[in-house]
Amino acid sequence: MSTAAARAIAAETIQSEPEVLPRQERSELRFITCGSVDDGKSTLIGRLLHEANSLFRDQMATLERDSRRFGTTGGEIDYALLLDGLEAEREQGITIDVAYRFFATAQRAFIVADTPGHKQYTRNMATGASNADFAVLLVDARRGLLEQTHRHAVIVSLLGIRHVALAINKIDLVEFSQDVFEEIAAAFRAFAAPLAFASITAIPLSARFGDNIAEPSPRTPWYHGPTLLRLLETIDVGHHRADQAFRLPVQWVNRPSQNFRGFAGTVASGEIRVGDAVVAAASGHTSRVARIVTFDGDVPRAAAGHAVTLTLEDELDIARGDVLAAPRARPIVSRQFSADVVWMDEDPGVPRAAYLLKAGTATVPAVIANIASALAVDTLLNEDADILPLNSIGRIHLETTIPIAVDPYDDNRTTGSFILIDRTTHRTVAAGMIRESLGGSQEIHGHAHDVTPERRAFLKAQTPVVVWLTGLSGAGKSTIANLVERRLVAQGFHTMLLDGDNLRQSLNSDLGFDALSRTENVRRVGEVARLLHDAGLIVVTALVSPFRADRARIAALLPEGRFLEVFVDAPLDVCRERDPKGLYAKAEAGRIRHLTGRDQAYEPPVSPALVLNTERESAAIAAERVVRLVVAHTRGNPSGGDGAQL
Repeated sequence: MSTAAARAIAAETIQSEPEVLPRQERSELRFITCGSVDDGKSTLIGRLLHEANSLFRDQMATLERDSRRFGTTGGEIDYALLLDGLEAEREQGITIDVAYRFFATAQRAFIVADTPGHKQYTRNMATGASNADFAVLLVDARRGLLEQTHRHAVIVSLLGIRHVALAINKIDLVEFSQDVFEEIAAAFRAFAAPLAFASITAIPLSARFGDNIAEPSPRTPWYHGPTLLRLLETIDVGHHRADQAFRLPVQWVNRPSQNFRGFAGTVASGEIRVGDAVVAAASGHTSRVARIVTFDGDVPRAAAGHAVTLTLEDELDIARGDVLAAPRARPIVSRQFSADVVWMDEDPGVPRAAYLLKAGTATVPAVIANIASALAVDTLLNEDADILPLNSIGRIHLETTIPIAVDPYDDNRTTGSFILIDRTTHRTVAAGMIRESLGGSQEIHGHAHDVTPERRAFLKAQTPVVVWLTGLSGAGKSTIANLVERRLVAQGFHTMLLDGDNLRQSLNSDLGFDALSRTENVRRVGEVARLLHDAGLIVVTALVSPFRADRARIAALLPEGRFLEVFVDAPLDVCRERDPKGLYAKAEAGRIRHLTGRDQAYEPPVSPALVLNTERESAAIAAERVVRLVVAHTRGNPSGGDGAQL
């Protein structure tokens, strides 16, 4: 950066000396400090607290004592010890966890997150950045930009932070060199250009000695920009949740008595008033706000950050995880998304891996449909990837078992973010940002209808179920399914048979037999089965459907107990010997690829409703067992007994 450029920045950022504002009029800024290890983040924050007169006398006494015991600054105060609270951190001289500190000046209140610099703790850095509106990215003037500098800049950008201070620290150790400062600042601006930050303010600092922290340093007369504290006080981050569309993720349904039913949660964005129209995003049902109840009584209005309970004028079916929204500015409701993720787990992310996805108050099963790309943090190029290792950044396609209401992260950082959780260990494996829906237009929303699946089932006098026959080719699925439907129809049931081979000639004729195509094949058949189930039918499917995760997603589409997984079991040798369609022979001749059981794994059900061993029992006996299972589930009248009123 030239001197002229530095002065231009100064002209943009320096304002007249701010007046002391009353405490209630001071705005709040959440910011993060990040950078590589030993860049001086903790020292910088400690110095900021000191310069802002935010340290009590006893804290200073403790700091002086700890500095003598643990300090790395000779006989001087080691401000880093204010933040490195963990014993392990003190012993290693690094920051492991995220440390939050609060302080205020005459202009503003601050919440600062001091995050780890080590690569292995990148997940902690991402956690700290997720709640910040501004970032102070530290660079050691002696070392210049490092891989962690790049990685942290990318994460900061992905998480929606648009304003950055490039704090070129330890400038005293390069003899307050203007050339070093300008070289590093220019290199960072060139690197960060694709990240599209709204502002980058480079500041030469010595956190240890306080240069350019609160007062301009006489040792950098060539620098004419703001001090760091002045920049923090005056920067306009332009992130105002109150200006966004109304969102209330429903945390729980508050029903203390028969006379009260409200929907509790914290307003994520926007504001709501009594009488305003709202929509339940999942169902598309609308109503108006009757009351806004808080711990201190009813209020006429609530805004972002307020914990409230809303009562509505109409009785709507709303549950935890749903989102109440403004009808004319609705969130996306979809099962398929593209998202950017920061991978945080030792076990890499791979396609078809199943997790729990937690977005707001909703937690649903989800799988990684595929990995679109991984980001090379040094070049910012998106590269093809099969896995996402620890601390990597990539774009993935996600599929949830049921639709969820979210927003693109660029529109709403609260309802556009999520985490992925290991289903067994409950570890958080990734933090993600929704980019867009892959399930069609984002402007299409569900419409509520009066005739429900329960009413349709009532008219048919049966409880609909989906009987999902799965197993290897040649195991006998289609034969048994045909017998099952014939016997059910003979008993007066309303049915529909979905045979995989038949659907491959119509609905799924464009699909192959690789893993992704099989997943899509199962998804489509599952969606059709769900529609037929909602029509009140007993649906029998005969489909290889080799992967457990695919079948689990179909089960999640249906009400509890309406998905009956039936494992049609037969040894591979038996299926190969039967080979009723000649598939095994063609595969062995090289004419068919990806035949399940030969070229592709088959994952048998873990807890099927029924296992049919077709090596030992006939198709007729197997079919009869399925019929008994179905009849047991359809016995009695279904819910929705008001169907006669139609």
